Amino acid sequence: MKAHALALFTILVWSTTFVATKVLLAAGLTSLWILVIRFALGFAALSCLRPHRLRLANPRDGRLFAAAGFTGVACYFLLENVALTFTSATAVGAICATSPLFCALIALARGQRPASPASFAIGFALAMGGILLVGTASGGSAFTGSAADNLIGCGLAFIASLVWAVYSTLVSRIAEAGYETLAATKRIFAWGLLFMAPALPFAGTFPAEALGNPLVVPNLLFLGLLASAACFATWNFAVKHLGAVVTSTYIYLVPALTGAASALVLGEPMTPPIVGGVALTIAGLVLSNRRKGRTRHRAPFGRFNRLRSRRL
Repeated sequence: MKAHALALFTILVWSTTFVATKVLLAAGLTSLWILVIRFALGFAALSCLRPHRLRLANPRDGRLFAAAGFTGVACYFLLENVALTFTSATAVGAICATSPLFCALIALARGQRPASPASFAIGFALAMGGILLVGTASGGSAFTGSAADNLIGCGLAFIASLVWAVYSTLVSRIAEAGYETLAATKRIFAWGLLFMAPALPFAGTFPAEALGNPLVVPNLLFLGLLASAACFATWNFAVKHLGAVVTSTYIYLVPALTGAASALVLGEPMTPPIVGGVALTIAGLVLSNRRKGRTRHRAPFGRFNRLRSRRL
């Protein structure tokens, strides 16, 4: 129950990060500077809690941490932040919420069979139809440019969803190796910052004048301390105890929560096509997770979420 509660808490926070990032973009910060500051703050907070360097039980595990930092920190959030410069927070939130489907596809590639292949296939089709509807209906949203820009933003969000599914699977493997959650998260952040470093010369001068905006510092602290340091740790804890596929099902809540927050804070329109697309996406995600009969629910792919004792 603790793992489920932490997964829910994480999603409640992460659903609003799209809005916070939009606010920072509107204040003049670039996608890369938001990303670097966010995870530098997160790394600093985790370093205070876990000042010692994590010792690897197996040298090969280092590749897992590096891959997790590259996918879940550097790639995913850069793709998400750039996507938000092209399209609405509602569209990005809905599209990124499809990552559980890709977690399940990764499980399928690893030899795990869906509990209900027909439901999974239909749910996948519905979810893809939903994000297509949200994407095309978001062209007139706040901070959104042309139809071509909207398409680019939706495409980047779709790639980000794929990348997050890879990250969740990597975190599950790290958890199976028995590493403590906070220390493991700090190491992942360190790798993520390292992969961001080569891009810093292209980030331009930091817009220091933006710090005078009363909305900038609170949103940066929110993203760095709560949404990154705290929520990555709670998410990784949930993945450790529930598995990547089960934990990722909480992402089903993201489209509705992000849409509501975007409408309240950013004034993004909630038109009938957008509402319908969000509903279709959620319905597809839920249907893809359906099991046959009345068997007790564990995970879409049977025993995939059970932690294995083998070491890497």
